[in-house]
Amino acid sequence: MIRDQEILNQLLDTLSRFVRERLVPNEERIAEDDALPPEIIAEMKDLGLFGLSIPEEYGGLGLSMEEEVLCAFEIGQTSPAFRSIFGTNNGIGSQGIIIDGTEEQKRKYLPRLATGELIASFALTEPNAGSDAASLRTTARKDGDHYIVNGTKRFITNAPEASIFTLMARTDPSNKGAGGISAFIVEADSPGLSLGKIDKKMGQKGAHTCDVIFEDVRVPAANIIGGVEGQGFKTAMKVLDRGRLHISATCVGVSERLIRDSVKYAAERVQFGKPIGEFQLVQAMLADSRTEAYAARCMVLDAARKKDLGQNVSTEAACCKMFASEAVGRIADRAVQVHGGAGYIADYGIERFYRDVRLFRIYEGTTQIQQLVIARNMLKDIA
Repeated sequence: MIRDQEILNQLLDTLSRFVRERLVPNEERIAEDDALPPEIIAEMKDLGLFGLSIPEEYGGLGLSMEEEVLCAFEIGQTSPAFRSIFGTNNGIGSQGIIIDGTEEQKRKYLPRLATGELIASFALTEPNAGSDAASLRTTARKDGDHYIVNGTKRFITNAPEASIFTLMARTDPSNKGAGGISAFIVEADSPGLSLGKIDKKMGQKGAHTCDVIFEDVRVPAANIIGGVEGQGFKTAMKVLDRGRLHISATCVGVSERLIRDSVKYAAERVQFGKPIGEFQLVQAMLADSRTEAYAARCMVLDAARKKDLGQNVSTEAACCKMFASEAVGRIADRAVQVHGGAGYIADYGIERFYRDVRLFRIYEGTTQIQQLVIARNMLKDIA
């Protein structure tokens, strides 16, 4: 659903130039420093990247799903850590408020999320609750006009930088399933809220995760998303479709970047008197990668358009997430192989992407969870 092709083209051109001229030259820097340069974050704010999916009435760009994935194709052409800092503001950090929040909650938080004044984070995963999100143990006990929150969240993206957390906690201890979970907006400076040490990860340096610990944190009852208990898990599930499509589009962008670098290297690297790109076995790897990236791009665009039409895309979003994240892993592996020894050396950046893309098959639902979602929906449809 493209509302104004000319304006969208201008945005995509701007993003492409920003990625090429500002982000790509800083990839090695953030990998070494494990931090994004403040001036880059400031430029992202000026470009409106923190509010891509936030409605215009609250200060965002209000992109449709198709427009957002087209932007993600461009943003994905560089290190995933750059996208991560503003990704939660557009996805799992804000969408719960956008979809189910009260008007007061929207007006209080969304304008500041859109400008990047606030960084949002999504606090669902726990030490003993990951894919089985309904088993979470963090509790929120009603105490007058507040809730008292206790528990620990794990692997929380952007937690070290977060201003607010979309928190999932159990408000009904007698209900051990999803119905006992509520969603809260918790401000990061709340007394009793503390952070663990920043995780040392395999890849995606510059994109930070850590534990978030809640010890008798008092959260105003007015901060329950939607003002209703027991809707938190439903809110989380509503958020996932958009997030999975965005991640899938990012996988496509990374895939296309890796293919471009591989083709360039294959055309320049000479062995046995000719460029290695002239050898059919190298050509086969390039062709397989191009085919998979093209298939993933088509899948994501199709699912995005269906979502914009108001269709239920739970199955399609899971298909995209599974295929695109698995494909970029294979494409990164082939990119290392095409580069040979250079692909294994940090100077070329290919090994960094090889490590970075591994996470795509895990967060926002592992590949195996996507398979379960797809199969269960298929069986539900036939019934």
